[in-house]
Amino acid sequence: MSLVVPVSAADHAQGPADAAVTLVEYGDYQCPYCGAAYHVIKKVQQRLGKQLRFVFRNFPLNQAHPQAELAAESAEAAAAQGRFWEMHDALYENQGQLGQPLIEALVGRLGLDAEQFAADLQTRKFQSHVRHDFMGGVRSGVNGTPGFFINGERHDGSWEEGPLLAALLKAAGR
Repeated sequence: MSLVVPVSAADHAQGPADAAVTLVEYGDYQCPYCGAAYHVIKKVQQRLGKQLRFVFRNFPLNQAHPQAELAAESAEAAAAQGRFWEMHDALYENQGQLGQPLIEALVGRLGLDAEQFAADLQTRKFQSHVRHDFMGGVRSGVNGTPGFFINGERHDGSWEEGPLLAALLKAAGR
C-alpha cells in the first residue's frame, strides 16, 4: 500500500523536506508498541541525521486506548503554541501516566498558555485534525499502530532498530 495523503507543510515533521528518506508514522500515544517505537525512532534519527525526515500523524485507537484521543488533541493544542514535538516526546516518555493530570502537568512544564490550552481541549478544537490524520491512515491501509511508511510505501517489516535502519538506508539509496 502507498501513502494516500502526501506529506505536506500541514504535517509535523523533523528533518529537512529534501531529506533522502521520509519516514511517516501513524501513532497512538497510549499504544505500548508506539511507546517502544518512539525510542527506536530517536536512535534512527541520531544515526541518519539530515538524511531523514520524520513525520508523525495521529492514529488514536480509542476503543483499546481510552486516553489516546485526549493525548492526540493535547499534542495538537501544544502544536498551536509551537510546542508539538516537546509535547509529543513528553507524552511518550510518560506514557504510563497518560491522562488529564499528566497533561495539566506538561502544560506547566512546557510553559504553554494554560488558559488557551484548556479552551482548545474543551471545545475539541483539534478533533477534526486528529480525525483527518486517522482517516488518511485508514485510507492508506493502516490497521494498527505503529503504522510506518518509508518514502510513501508502507513498511510491513520489523520496526526494531536494525531492520528499520536497514530499510531506511535502502530507501535512501545507500
